[in-house]
Amino acid sequence: MTEDAETVYQALLGRIGEGAPRRRLAPTRRVLELLGDPQSAFPIIQIAGTNGKTSTSRITESILRAYGLRTGLFTSPHFVSFTERISIDGEPISDEAIAANWDDILPYVEMVDAELEAADEKRLTFFEVLTVLAFASFADAPVDVAVIEVGMGGEWDSTNAADAAIAVFTPIGMDHAAQLGNTVAEIARTKAGIIKPGITAVTAPQSAEALAEIERAAELSEATLVRAGTEFDLLDDRVAVGGQLITVRGRAATYDELYLPLYGDHQGVNAAVAIAAVESFLGGGAIPLSAEPLGDGVGTATSPGRLQLVGTDPTILVDAAHNPHGAEALVDALGRYFDADEIAFVVGVLADKDAAGILATLSPIATRFHLTQPQSDRSIPFEDLTSIALAVGGVEADGYERLEDALEDARTWAAAGDKRLVVVTGSIVLGGEAAAFADDQGWKP
Repeated sequence: MTEDAETVYQALLGRIGEGAPRRRLAPTRRVLELLGDPQSAFPIIQIAGTNGKTSTSRITESILRAYGLRTGLFTSPHFVSFTERISIDGEPISDEAIAANWDDILPYVEMVDAELEAADEKRLTFFEVLTVLAFASFADAPVDVAVIEVGMGGEWDSTNAADAAIAVFTPIGMDHAAQLGNTVAEIARTKAGIIKPGITAVTAPQSAEALAEIERAAELSEATLVRAGTEFDLLDDRVAVGGQLITVRGRAATYDELYLPLYGDHQGVNAAVAIAAVESFLGGGAIPLSAEPLGDGVGTATSPGRLQLVGTDPTILVDAAHNPHGAEALVDALGRYFDADEIAFVVGVLADKDAAGILATLSPIATRFHLTQPQSDRSIPFEDLTSIALAVGGVEADGYERLEDALEDARTWAAAGDKRLVVVTGSIVLGGEAAAFADDQGWKP
């Protein structure tokens, strides 16, 4: 019998990784069928997009839980601990539960592995098996509703083996071009594949080309499309201590001055999308949400690794921006929510990301770059990332093989002056490592 989550994680790591997804749904569906279709035991809100998926998923789950529903939440990648990816009722799944569910699904996973190998196909991937594990865990809990974040793309992502009641789209931009397409329209077309016949789809503000693909998919599926700026909107957001106050025009009512403990205008947009999704789920968009649970749900939402404070004196933030669009949101948020004259960015990027675009976006507000690498076989080596930063130009750039050294030097620099800030960004993997190191060093009382 499996004893803990680490054993499960190591078994998953032995499979094809998340950076090389398979464009297929049949193997995931086959395992789920053998398990009795656990994904059909609860309604699903499925969330796709380029940026903001995790934050929107977490805000949506928090509101639903405030309504007294037992929730499941599936997000990726994890920030610090593997069990963060599968949460039940607001808490990462326990070692005992994940081990028990792993033991339940493993014989069927191995059965499908054998079928695939007999057909000269690759066995189930890390993310395919993880998706099955999440669905099985939610059915076992059991949950009343699950919020499921798409891993990559949408149409052929393993999470799409389930039929969602609500499909949600956060802003779509360029990312994972090698897997999803070379234009925003191509990427949006793949993501729009989560829209199933007759359901409700909710979308954040989109570029014209992305919105056209979502509208086309909704029309073909005879789905109800709920658009930001038309059926709902973020009317106002104001800086507040520890976050912001937002006013949202929902589908059924306007919700005034909700406290959101997250920084950044983009988080206000994410919250508005989450509110519209919950309205659509609970009352078909026709019934206003009750003030107390809505306020509690929005007011207790968390999103680790999104402008997260991990150190004080000097201030050190971690942000998961991993593409130019995310870096733009980070730059905007830093300018509005933080009073800093100089900023050191500690940056590490995975090889399938637009590192030059990220650095070019950050450079106008950067005083210095500390270039390093996450502990991943997909990382851009720190020497190469330093060369990219020097080519971008305009900012002093130093390379570090170890994140710890990059952080220590940045922290020393920040402590030597007034109104200096350190921001770790470029990869959620790097952010998780930085948060763990800062916690170990006691940088935040």
